[in-house]
Amino acid sequence: MNTEQKERYILIAVATEDEEQTQKSLDELSELLETAGGEAEAYFIQRLPHPDNGTYVGSGKAEEIRIYAEAIEADGILSDDELSPVQLKNLSEITGCKVIDRTTLILDIFAAHARTKEGKIQVEMAQLKYRQSHLRGIGTALSRLGGGIGTRGPGETKLETDRRAIQRRIASLASEIREMKHVRDVTRKRRLESAIPSFAIVGYTNAGKSTLLNRLTSSDVLVEDKLFATLDPTTRVCKLEDGQEIMLTDTVGFINKLPHNLIDAFRSTLEEAKYADYIIHVVDGSDQEADLHMEVVYRTLRELDIMGKPVILVINKCDLPGVEDPIIDRISERTVRISAKEGTGISELLENISELLRESRVLIDEVVPYSEGSRLAMIRKYGQLLSEEYEGDGVHIKAYVPTSIVRK
Repeated sequence: MNTEQKERYILIAVATEDEEQTQKSLDELSELLETAGGEAEAYFIQRLPHPDNGTYVGSGKAEEIRIYAEAIEADGILSDDELSPVQLKNLSEITGCKVIDRTTLILDIFAAHARTKEGKIQVEMAQLKYRQSHLRGIGTALSRLGGGIGTRGPGETKLETDRRAIQRRIASLASEIREMKHVRDVTRKRRLESAIPSFAIVGYTNAGKSTLLNRLTSSDVLVEDKLFATLDPTTRVCKLEDGQEIMLTDTVGFINKLPHNLIDAFRSTLEEAKYADYIIHVVDGSDQEADLHMEVVYRTLRELDIMGKPVILVINKCDLPGVEDPIIDRISERTVRISAKEGTGISELLENISELLRESRVLIDEVVPYSEGSRLAMIRKYGQLLSEEYEGDGVHIKAYVPTSIVRK
């Protein structure tokens, strides 16, 4: 039995326009906090034309938060927006609490969940860049951190180093990332040369991407009902019902208000989507915010210059209530409703993938001489075989073949 006590936080936000949307954003922040091992005790929403430059929520609301935090003995205060060094310092001094923001929390989750060496380096660099921009005036807030949420990753010794030391560390990490990128580029080049079609599975965090990958490839990628359960990209081979093979890559989940430092740091990780031939966009159909989540995914893909590929929209969790409502997506080529967990709709998805591949292939209908065995093997491996008949002068092949293979 796990008796570890969770850190208790007061969540705060400024509503500049739609207060209902701010409430939903705090609900998501609460889920993020739970993923990090904490729990939300209360929400404080302050309606303002714009966040207060000095205290984010205004001095009156900050005092109100202080009184409540003391009454419930909260461990900290969590802001829905990224705080400036001044806001961080002032809020910490007024409330007497540890103060962290959404960016710090997301970076903390990434630090806890990164498994590969590259993932850990990417997280550390993102954290250092964030802390570098917050060096001025952050000392008091840091002294209140102590431990727990917001302190994982580089560690307190790095937090207290001067700007030049952080810059040197960032440069060193960037060099390591470049070397890893070179290795990944070589691996990717081999994959591209193999002519096996590649599909990147993208979607909002916790939409069911890893569950779908496991279902399609009989893999055992980590699946948890948590935001950002998987961070490092995983590529597996999937065999379609007609025998042809495709590559499927599970990518990191997207989220609203994703820190820019994190987008930059994980650009190389998300490049798997950039170099894929097709995109499978997984949406949690049971989530009332599905439309917003789709918008966030497409916006992030545009920022990463990944749009312009054929997209299959996969509406997942159709076994749950509330999935009857139609989801309109004008970007995807096709839409399939599935339950990755139960296996419903998987055959239809595979058929849609096959049809999409046929649209980008050339039909070969010819007799290949027996002497051209390597050509036959290539067609069988990379093509979608329709028929194969042995005749006197060779094999009569009918198959859809990628244009790259036709050129070869």
